[in-house]
Amino acid sequence: MQLSEFDFDLPEDLIALRPAVPRDKARLLVSKPNHGIEDAIVSALPTYLRSGDVLIFNDTRTLAASLRATRAQRGPVGGPVSVDINLHQRVDGARWKAFVRPAKRVALGDVLIFHDDFQAEVSGLGEAGEVTLTFSKSGVDLDQAIAKFGSMPLPPYIARKRAVDAQDAQDYQTVYARAEGSVATPTAGLHFTPNLLKSLDEAGIESHWVTLHVGAGTFLPVKVDNIQDHVMHSETYEVSAQTAVAVARAKAEGRRVIAVGTTSLRTLESIVDQDGQITYGGGDTSIFITPGYRFKVVDGLITNFHLPKSTLLMLVGALIGMEALRDVYRHAIDARYRFYSYGDASLLWKAPTS
Repeated sequence: MQLSEFDFDLPEDLIALRPAVPRDKARLLVSKPNHGIEDAIVSALPTYLRSGDVLIFNDTRTLAASLRATRAQRGPVGGPVSVDINLHQRVDGARWKAFVRPAKRVALGDVLIFHDDFQAEVSGLGEAGEVTLTFSKSGVDLDQAIAKFGSMPLPPYIARKRAVDAQDAQDYQTVYARAEGSVATPTAGLHFTPNLLKSLDEAGIESHWVTLHVGAGTFLPVKVDNIQDHVMHSETYEVSAQTAVAVARAKAEGRRVIAVGTTSLRTLESIVDQDGQITYGGGDTSIFITPGYRFKVVDGLITNFHLPKSTLLMLVGALIGMEALRDVYRHAIDARYRFYSYGDASLLWKAPTS
């Protein structure tokens, strides 16, 4: 398929810069195969599900992965320079891969200073502004320093329009976040509140968790005309035996499995083999789901509204079909749903032939 098939025009004022308050009062677009589109709110979600349904959440916790540093002086002529850093992949206890701006201002061996006792050396250079940083701290000490000096890594389409502030530390984190390691938040989960989780439980809807640490690659645009030529980024996941058993039991009993967010969906479709057997444990996945993919686990998806030409939009098109994808996004724009990370949500069901 061609990249142009996943393009659309979005009015700039539909990009949400703040979340709904409270979270579960965001709007919810409900799309059903052959049954049209219904407008609702997220707090009504239990009425659109049924007892025995299984919701799978991603419990990753987002790091304060956006940092600002001063490049130390280079000899007598290379004075200090401020640089912005976005961590995106942990290498080991003391090293991270990161994107640096402006990239042309850093070179191998440069020292970046965050504080008197917190520094990093540029120990590797990659492409498109990527560097490897070796920090002066490691392990828990490094994690604490990042939390102290970093800020929430808001997506570029928000950060370009306003500064990150203290409210984002709460807003850009799910209420059930546990396993620290993401540099972007699985934003479908931002709509859930303790009250909504309680309502789901009371309605007989099961909730289980997986962990997938979201990388900055989630924001990288697809730049190839033929989408099959795109190289998908890799992310680390962990699935407990308890969750794997719950999913396998639901599938065996004919109950529906609904992923909360594309990261949960990608994790679920990564732990099933060709025979439909569900596994557990950890690993890396670079699964790239595009139209034509045959879903083995997921029956439905709760997700936000995604960027044009993004791999996330392609995943949605694979699940519900391209005609339904166009109908959903046309309706969302006409009805003025709020888009992207802080925007509204949708409940989408797998097309019968997927």
